[in-house]
Amino acid sequence: MSDGQDLVPSKVPEVTLTFWIVKIAATTLGETGGDSVTMTLGWGYLTGTAIFLSLLAALVVAQTTAKRFHPFLYWATIIASTTAGTTMADFADRSLGIGYSGGSSLLFLCLLAVLGLWYRSQGTISVNTVSTPKVEAFYWLAITLSQTLGTALGDWLADTGGVGYAGGALVFAAGLALLGVAYYRTGISRVLLFWAAFILTRPLGATVGDFLDKPHKHGGLALSRPAASAVIAAVILACIVILPQRAGVHPGKV
Repeated sequence: MSDGQDLVPSKVPEVTLTFWIVKIAATTLGETGGDSVTMTLGWGYLTGTAIFLSLLAALVVAQTTAKRFHPFLYWATIIASTTAGTTMADFADRSLGIGYSGGSSLLFLCLLAVLGLWYRSQGTISVNTVSTPKVEAFYWLAITLSQTLGTALGDWLADTGGVGYAGGALVFAAGLALLGVAYYRTGISRVLLFWAAFILTRPLGATVGDFLDKPHKHGGLALSRPAASAVIAAVILACIVILPQRAGVHPGKV
């Protein structure tokens, strides 16, 4: 028992170091994978968004109907959300012409609205409570918005902010380090720290991905996007197989 509640396994993994390692790798794959479709293959942002949103919808349905936590299914859904986030952010920022700052602001407000509705409905936004279809709907919507926001933030800092992709990666890595210090040294809500870290890992992955595949003249290493995506996917697969994960428990409150 915990605070008078039975411990119920959630359908998302326990938040451990392994979780964050795979999450950062997944966000990097989302950037290189999304760019592979929209840029390398030349299919464009709208087509890429339609493809990855369709894949995400199918995986969310499979994840929601599953009876328990399945690592491969969960991380496939995360990768789909981060890849869809890449193409959606690029479509909004570039094709719609609202710019990185406009896209980031809009996405941030949408994410706050979803988290606010989730908290109002359930009294918590703890990921350890993701065990019912209603909560999963809030969770995956918040996840997808945070992934899209992270892409826009990464591009905004690297391009508009003028720090470049390597510099952007260092900035977001420093932000994550500060959140780690806050986790161990302060009494700030662990749930709020989780969401802050979850959002920041996306622009970290986005800037790392851009650093790998962007041309030299734009501050990147000009590596092959499909090849980089394949290597990162192999790393994720190895982590899931070698580093076992279990479902989170102990529902918490903000």
